[in-house]
Amino acid sequence: MSPRSARSERPSRRAEYAEATRRAVIDEARRLFSERGYFATKVDDIATAARVSPATVYVIGGKQGLLRMLVDRWSAAPEVETTRQELAEAGDPAEILRVVASLTRRMREDYGDIMRVVLATAPHDAEAAEGLALATHRYRDGIAVAARRLAELGALQDGLDAGTAVDVLWFYFGYQGFFTLVDDNGWSHARAEKWLLDAARQALLRP
Repeated sequence: MSPRSARSERPSRRAEYAEATRRAVIDEARRLFSERGYFATKVDDIATAARVSPATVYVIGGKQGLLRMLVDRWSAAPEVETTRQELAEAGDPAEILRVVASLTRRMREDYGDIMRVVLATAPHDAEAAEGLALATHRYRDGIAVAARRLAELGALQDGLDAGTAVDVLWFYFGYQGFFTLVDDNGWSHARAEKWLLDAARQALLRP
């Protein structure tokens, strides 16, 4: 590759600045939505925190667009697809549940603030509700990979099929389980992960 070709493939300084600005706006929106709530946060607040003009915030997407970006950051995170592939190839039922529990904990630790914002906002805002529906579809679709694999391995208790296993996994590893144990009960993420894993194992797997 010639020096000229290498230079042409590098992003321009303007493009780098634009991307850095975009990241700063998204990050500040995430922080403010979490601290103040979606409705109490104004575009001007985000602009001030990110040190840009309100017009820049609107160009990037405004409040609704920023919330959608945060939904994607959480529900389409790279580790989700990596885990889906791991689950589809797993051959040990106990390991499948361990992977689900581990990912659930990591997602709460890394994106729990976004989840809380979207869950709190969705009942009162159509755009947020649409974002939550998309995230939930992705979430349950990932859990379904684990349920199907458990069924393929013949690991489910008598009377349980893959569809029911999805519902049971959602009961333990959907939105509320971790939040109830950690937020309401004051448990550590590690303790919540272990309890949910043990409970799901007893509910789903053959003795």
